[in-house]
Amino acid sequence: MPHTFTPSALTFSLEVFPPKTPEGLDHLLHTVDAYAALKPSTITVTFGTGGAATALYSRGVIHALSARVPVPLAAHLTCAGRSRAEIDSILDDFYADGVRHIVALRGDMLQQNALPNGAAYRPIPEGYATTPEFIAAVRAHHPAFKISVAGYPETHPESPSVAFDIDHLKRKIDAGADNVLTQFFFDPDVFLRWRDLVVARGITASLTPGLLPILSFPKMLTLAQKCNAHVPPFLYAMFKDVDPDSIDHKLLAMNVLSHQITRLIDNGVEDFHFYTMNDTLLTRHICTWMRAGF
Repeated sequence: MPHTFTPSALTFSLEVFPPKTPEGLDHLLHTVDAYAALKPSTITVTFGTGGAATALYSRGVIHALSARVPVPLAAHLTCAGRSRAEIDSILDDFYADGVRHIVALRGDMLQQNALPNGAAYRPIPEGYATTPEFIAAVRAHHPAFKISVAGYPETHPESPSVAFDIDHLKRKIDAGADNVLTQFFFDPDVFLRWRDLVVARGITASLTPGLLPILSFPKMLTLAQKCNAHVPPFLYAMFKDVDPDSIDHKLLAMNVLSHQITRLIDNGVEDFHFYTMNDTLLTRHICTWMRAGF
């Protein structure tokens, strides 16, 4: 029997990224106005791979958003290529700005310390050796922070096996993380099978599926390949020869999202995370649809 729910029981967070231009920032500020009307539980703000300037800019964007909308904000923070002292300083700045939620990620190596393609990740000597060590430090430095971490229903691209990946997730939770935001996927059963494995491993933290609105099928394919996200054959058939700027593309993308959400709700999921790509159309309509109870 399908899982029953009321629309008010559903919650969702929305992920945005700091734009690179003043025009992009102005667009984002107007975008979050539309998001705030949807009453998301959180808006999360991603963190770039640059150095100190990136941290300063991310802080400025979060400050601008917090002054604009009455929605709790979560700051992404990556530890790759950053010293412990730099991480502590960034955490202190976020805390001083009123942020109480960190999405703690390893991230990619910074440009100046990047490794050749295919090379194993190597932490810097003055940095955190592992993501669980980084998470434990965040928890110790500011116990009031809520800490979210990443989960990978189709495994992280660098993981040698599913079991290794889930063991690593457990270490992150044991280090002090509160909940898990997953990488995007397109087959709901992928998440449901992974959820079973995670629970069987003894992980009790909440698991929030991450969903990606397909704004452009060609661009999504490039992103999916980078993130190790499988694209089912039916999606290729659906979007074959469909102009990404057409209304047909938008309607198909909405159908994909509604199918994912309905299937997940039927299996007890009541919290979702949307990778908005700073776009309002699909996110706004799908969240309005969820709020209405379809």
